[in-house]
Amino acid sequence: MSAPHLIGWPLVDLRRAPEGARDRQLLMGEAVEIVPPSSSGLTRGSPGWVAVKALRDGYPGHIPEAALTTGSVTHRVCARATHAYAAPDFKSAERLSLSFGARLEVLGEKGRFAETPQGYVPRVHLTPLAEWETDPVSIAELFLGTPYLWGGNSAFGIDCSGLVQAGCLACGLPCPGDSGDQARALGETLPEDATLQRGDLLFWRGHVAWVADPGTLLHANVHHMAVAYEPLQAAISRIAAQGDGPVTARKRLKGLT
Repeated sequence: MSAPHLIGWPLVDLRRAPEGARDRQLLMGEAVEIVPPSSSGLTRGSPGWVAVKALRDGYPGHIPEAALTTGSVTHRVCARATHAYAAPDFKSAERLSLSFGARLEVLGEKGRFAETPQGYVPRVHLTPLAEWETDPVSIAELFLGTPYLWGGNSAFGIDCSGLVQAGCLACGLPCPGDSGDQARALGETLPEDATLQRGDLLFWRGHVAWVADPGTLLHANVHHMAVAYEPLQAAISRIAAQGDGPVTARKRLKGLT
């Protein structure tokens, strides 16, 4: 079996059709499988575009063929964002800006920097792929103030389901890319009168939020156009008042250590 292709750009939109609207995004070093468009319900391809399925969650879409590369990855970016520099010196020119979750191959170390094919990245901003986080909300908190972006999956723009997926994947928990699928796949359902705790999830029709503490939500939302904290009861009332209905599910994740 051949090795999967990797994303070679810092960030690429995953589109339902070539040059169409963004559904989700893929980060540098994430693995994809090239698939026939017809097998995933995608439209026919166009020159310069390729149909792929993201291995992190099975999400299908089209990306520019030029965004693909091969190789291996050993570490992921654990800071909200970082730079790859031309030399192991923070005063040198930066080559790339990379988001939390981007994956890189570390070739060696030079002082406080890790040498990668993309350049020199601060070692403090990287963690081995095999090392998992234990608090998904702490990962979501890294994104505080990040602009809201429909279909976004990065520190440069993220949406509600992207924020949930970032936290789950960093903790080694499989997680779909869209909130509706997340509501069906993640955790166990809590009764309406259950006392909420940090790490629980609240779902609405088309929206999801982390519970930061029993009285506070953390979510990427259009009201703030950013990742923000919001009082839980105030958010529930606001979302209902704007016509998006009540909470549809309260879920508690399993498998956290």
